[in-house]
Amino acid sequence: MKRKNHNNRLVELPNFCHLGVNLRIALTAEAALAASVIARARDGAAFWAEFIALSALAQPALLLTLLALCAAGRWLRSRTYPAGVAITLAISLAVPMGMASWLGPLTRDVETYTPLTVGLFALMLGGGLLVYFNLRARALSPAITEARLQALQARIRPHFLFNSLNAVLSLVRSDPRRAEHALENMADLFRALMNDARQLTPLEDEVALTRAYLELEQLRLGDRLQVAWHIQKMPGDALIPPLVIQPLVENAVYHGIEPQPQGGEISLNIYRSGDKVHIVVRNPVAPDAHHHKGNRIALDNIRERLLLHFDLDAQLKLEPLGAVYQVNIVIPYTRERTQPAPAHPHRR
Repeated sequence: MKRKNHNNRLVELPNFCHLGVNLRIALTAEAALAASVIARARDGAAFWAEFIALSALAQPALLLTLLALCAAGRWLRSRTYPAGVAITLAISLAVPMGMASWLGPLTRDVETYTPLTVGLFALMLGGGLLVYFNLRARALSPAITEARLQALQARIRPHFLFNSLNAVLSLVRSDPRRAEHALENMADLFRALMNDARQLTPLEDEVALTRAYLELEQLRLGDRLQVAWHIQKMPGDALIPPLVIQPLVENAVYHGIEPQPQGGEISLNIYRSGDKVHIVVRNPVAPDAHHHKGNRIALDNIRERLLLHFDLDAQLKLEPLGAVYQVNIVIPYTRERTQPAPAHPHRR
């Protein structure tokens, strides 16, 4: 359920299964209730009594409405944008009015709490929220979001370029076949860097890209770099933002392996638990804690892209565990691709 806005961006209804969307709706509903009570409350005691009564009755209706919208989410996304808006408003109207009629005997002490009042309130609130989410989508894309994502993505490019080129040059004469394979890996990495950053990518592709990166690093570090993959329970069809795992592993190499003459092991554990995908990267901690102490651009990059794609449903945790440093990413398990805007005519 999409339409193009003035920036040629495909605008969708919000994902009503996302935590961030639900929190915004719940807080807006509570603020609207408070404003309606303030307008007629005679004093503080009257305000709190009526607000608590209305809130206690409104929350079940709001919860059921959000559950209904979440359950209908995939079907709603297959509708046109105007049809999706109409159906969303219809659900937002029908559920609260039904709840108001059912709970009518409990609302005798609240003068204006009638099905008609509830319907008008729900319709105004739902319409206002849809306008807000539409404006928010316009503000974030493409002029802002695309530029920010591409700029964030570009920061990753120089990290491994020069080391990889030097490693390939050292193999050109001694092992040309291996050098050719390394150049293919570099081509894969840069192809990923140039892809559209707005579209989610399959997890299995990200893992393949990370393997290509690690093969390049092993040309330079040799046996000092050991990698343990734990991906038996990985949902390969899960969709994640591009270039999330590779920068984590690059940080692990840079901070955990390079500073130690004996090297060490990087561990990657990727699995699904319920409706969440977990990506856990561990690396040894260098004895010199200040070695290669960077500005954490890569981590800030990943955190911001996770926020742009998944809002509050994604988490990035940094966990020092004694001799091991762990980064844990948790994202929703989704197989629904985001839809980027059509390419500009001069792009191929």
